[in-house]
Amino acid sequence: MAPAKLAVRQLRARVRPCRARAPQAPRWRVLAAAALLLSGVASMTGCSDSPTATQPQPQPDPRLTPGGGTTSTDATSHAFEQPAPNLSDEHLAKHGEGDIAFGRNFVTAPAAQFGGLGPIFNNVSCAGCHIHDGRDAGSLLLRVSMGPGGPHGGPLPVPGFGLQIQDRAVFGRVPEATIARREETASGSFGDGDPYTLRRSVFTLESPYTTLPAVLNSPRIGPAVFGLGLLEAIREADLLALADPDDADGDGISGRPNLVWDDEQAHAALGRFGWKANTATLRAQTAGAYNADMGVTSVVFPVESCAGQSVHEDGLADDPEIDEQTLAATTFYVRTLAVPAPRATGDPTVARGRQLFEQIGCVACHVPTHRTGTVPDLAELSGQTITPYTDLLLHDMGVGLADGRPDFQASGSEWRTPPLWGIGLLATVNGELRLLHDGRARSFWEAVLWHGGEAESARERARNLARADRAALAAFLGSL
Repeated sequence: MAPAKLAVRQLRARVRPCRARAPQAPRWRVLAAAALLLSGVASMTGCSDSPTATQPQPQPDPRLTPGGGTTSTDATSHAFEQPAPNLSDEHLAKHGEGDIAFGRNFVTAPAAQFGGLGPIFNNVSCAGCHIHDGRDAGSLLLRVSMGPGGPHGGPLPVPGFGLQIQDRAVFGRVPEATIARREETASGSFGDGDPYTLRRSVFTLESPYTTLPAVLNSPRIGPAVFGLGLLEAIREADLLALADPDDADGDGISGRPNLVWDDEQAHAALGRFGWKANTATLRAQTAGAYNADMGVTSVVFPVESCAGQSVHEDGLADDPEIDEQTLAATTFYVRTLAVPAPRATGDPTVARGRQLFEQIGCVACHVPTHRTGTVPDLAELSGQTITPYTDLLLHDMGVGLADGRPDFQASGSEWRTPPLWGIGLLATVNGELRLLHDGRARSFWEAVLWHGGEAESARERARNLARADRAALAAFLGSL
């Protein structure tokens, strides 16, 4: 049996049905926001003000509340930082505790507070890579490996460097290496002859602290962190039902799950997070960022990221450097951030763009709507109809986007479908629009035109649109 098909069957066999649990009723501010949004729906659909028993009220359009009850109407530079408006008072307080932890700057140990940084690291806080809970292309990091064949089917670490280059170090230590960048450009034209230019960066490692063998490297920028709790709450069976690893339906789309190793649970699990879906849970993602990005140990990863590198080790017996409460609070924070509502939903150009997005075939991977399952410790995330525009599966995106670096079952040209909710607010929140895993695309159209592989047919349909339709498609993406 093909490995991809076997992985899907193994995952499906692990899924067990569970009884539904009613979500917690939202508070007045959610109802007020929903009423404001739904008033626009009523005006567009021409519903009467006094529906009768034989004239049922229209169902709310889930596209207007992409996070369900967690949707926020904030469209300012703080749009990604809002707590889910349906949080209970207790959970709102816990979210606030996590907010403080997320923004905390770590310093060199030993220290009275917030010690444990490094000795080698990429940034000093979670917020350092996720500015305003969005993304910062300037905080790019480089994943490295020797290829496949690592522990539990993951990538093989580079001797003396591990799986990530830490390009900063505390006083008295040296970084693992410095990251050099050069830009390349390529030109092309739309179907009507309008020209375009695509850019990408090529990264190399310089001044390594010790001999660096030939390695595979993959640049990554930190994605926006809102809505992650909802993505974690989508039922595993629902995601696996979208998988078609052998393209059995012949549509050219062969999304497949990434089966990854969960260190804390010590078993293989469905990957949902990271650009290649190489992490199964938000807790693991959070602990991994503390460890690899900041050099801060936890109960999940109690060993320093520089372990085995004698030139970098701090010699302190202070691990884990954050306690369970801090890790839990930070994880809870990213689970409970609000999803921003779309804008200009009544604009005919936006409506036309949405129609084109579907007709072109983008929804084959950017699946619009999902329903979350039961979340035992967070009723506010349970039973929500959400519109993230992703299937959380791996897709071959062709040579143009390939990094050549396998990650568990993801090949060197496969990437997880990124969610699109909130994408139209990235420039507002972060001051610029940087898309794709390495931030190379500075417009929606650059991102579209880099698509290849399974997305090549959809890209060509998009490239051959008339100029007005191209503007409509960009307007739709900008409204999300």
